[in-house]
Amino acid sequence: MRILVTGGAGFIGGHVAAAMRAAGHEVVVLDALHPTAHRAPAGSAAPPAPAAPGGSATLVGSVGSVGSAPQGPFVRADLRDAAAVEAALEGIDAVVHQAAVVGMGVDLADLPEYAGCNDLGTAVLLAAMAKAGIGRLVLASSMVVYGEGAYTCPRHGPTPPADRTAADLADGRFEARCPACGAALEPGEVDEDAPLRPRSVYAATKTAQEHLALAWAAVTGGSVLALRYHNVYGPGMPRDTPYSGVAAIFRSALEAGRAPRVFEDGGQRRDFVHVSDVAAANLAALAATADGAGFRAYNVSSGKPTTVGAMAASLAAAMSGPEPVVTGEFRAGDVRHVVASPARARRDLGFVAAIGPQEGMREFAGAPLRG
Repeated sequence: MRILVTGGAGFIGGHVAAAMRAAGHEVVVLDALHPTAHRAPAGSAAPPAPAAPGGSATLVGSVGSVGSAPQGPFVRADLRDAAAVEAALEGIDAVVHQAAVVGMGVDLADLPEYAGCNDLGTAVLLAAMAKAGIGRLVLASSMVVYGEGAYTCPRHGPTPPADRTAADLADGRFEARCPACGAALEPGEVDEDAPLRPRSVYAATKTAQEHLALAWAAVTGGSVLALRYHNVYGPGMPRDTPYSGVAAIFRSALEAGRAPRVFEDGGQRRDFVHVSDVAAANLAALAATADGAGFRAYNVSSGKPTTVGAMAASLAAAMSGPEPVVTGEFRAGDVRHVVASPARARRDLGFVAAIGPQEGMREFAGAPLRG
């Protein structure tokens, strides 16, 4: 098939594009080279900002050294540019939509850029796909759509947690509590039928992407598989920026000889999934778009959760660096525990992660990062 991979010059998108090509697909990459994900090396000019909507696409020719994808057709364009997107979709059989501004951002001043790139960009893409008669879409979603994960109260059973207040966090009361009785909740695995409760601007935009894709599928009869990535890490991950994942932030600190600074008490539970497994999940999802119309969501995780503190310690040991420092600091919008159930992806897609956290962190300790 001929596949358009949006965001295919980025960290995850580059690995996805490479996997698609290795599987025999013809891949066209469309990427704006947004500066939050594509910083220039020291001493060189930063990539210019994406063109304003209404501009024209730039055919660069091949991906080359941009991101981690091997060479292939590369169109530089902003997804909000309808004419450029329509041109890029010519001759395309399916779309793998990875493009997004990611991470927690700096502050609410980032909100318009997140909503514009992630949601308006997705809306323009879906409209262009409908116009072109393209009915197969793999959407990169995120575990952030859940907000907090799944919890059980010893008295009340499955229970959505009360919001963690700034006062509680400042006093070191980090665990989620039952809104009815105040008891500490026991965290469990969140599955794809859990309610969506976004807690950050980024999470709200990923939730909106899913809703737009669901509506598009209902109107067009198209097939959408939304992959809810958990904490992705691996070669080519962006270095320490406000938009980086926690694994890259810790890696950057250790490279500089500094101890990783772990927020809260380090007991936050997460699932760290290697980017090569994420690429494999995209291949499985692409094949599954042929199985019927409608919208389906899947967790993409390692199935082997760990704590942020344990991940930091594992990475520090692999790099022979200083032990992590647990700071007690916290960020508004962070959730306490979110761990995925991998059952649906295993059952429907045959997807099982091949790389566990310990093996993956050892490899990540020496993996190249993007500047």
